[in-house]
Amino acid sequence: MPSDAPRVKIEATRGYGAEVILYDRNLDDREAMGHELAKQRGLTLISPYDHPHVIAGQGTVAIELSDDVSHIDILITPIGGGGLLSGCAIAAKKINPSCHVVGVEPETGNDAQQSFYSGHIVSIDPPNTIADGAQTQHLGEHTFPIIRKLVDEIVTVHDRDLVETMMFLASRMKIIVEPTGCLAAAAVLSKTLNVAGKKVGIVLSGGNIDMLRFASLLQEFTSPTHAPV
Repeated sequence: MPSDAPRVKIEATRGYGAEVILYDRNLDDREAMGHELAKQRGLTLISPYDHPHVIAGQGTVAIELSDDVSHIDILITPIGGGGLLSGCAIAAKKINPSCHVVGVEPETGNDAQQSFYSGHIVSIDPPNTIADGAQTQHLGEHTFPIIRKLVDEIVTVHDRDLVETMMFLASRMKIIVEPTGCLAAAAVLSKTLNVAGKKVGIVLSGGNIDMLRFASLLQEFTSPTHAPV
């Protein structure tokens, strides 16, 4: 896990019995480290997003949503490596071929958007964004073709939009959502997407954020002296 991951996420992972090996996302190659560890210890390396079973598992989100709410016009999900978006797109399009599927990523980490519109996988440097779960540098070999075929649109939002969405969800809905988990909702609340008159499904994925970090982000991005980038 990256050394700057939320401490609550690191400690929770250790609490489940896992050995956590930290790395510097700006200096180390996570994929190379994973392959080397697998080789040294005789392990099987499973991608966090670029594996058919992972994609299928994450697609159950859209299935469960459809079970609860029939006929969704637009389904919006966060995107990092693309596992969640790919799985949800497969499920949503199977259930309702006319469903408009949208992926949302940070403005400074728009590798998926570039890949989607260019027709090939684009790799970027680790992006500077508070959405740590979307600081991936490229889509996967499995996720990219699924996204190109089934996703209708990929948009981006600013970190400031994520903080405002976190504050809205905490104050109005009484739930804590991490910045990455707020991507889809932020695209709607910031009016990046026009969803007027549509039945919209929004995926909120993850609540891994330290409360002190939550408070500091609210203070930083809602301060009158904070200048938009």
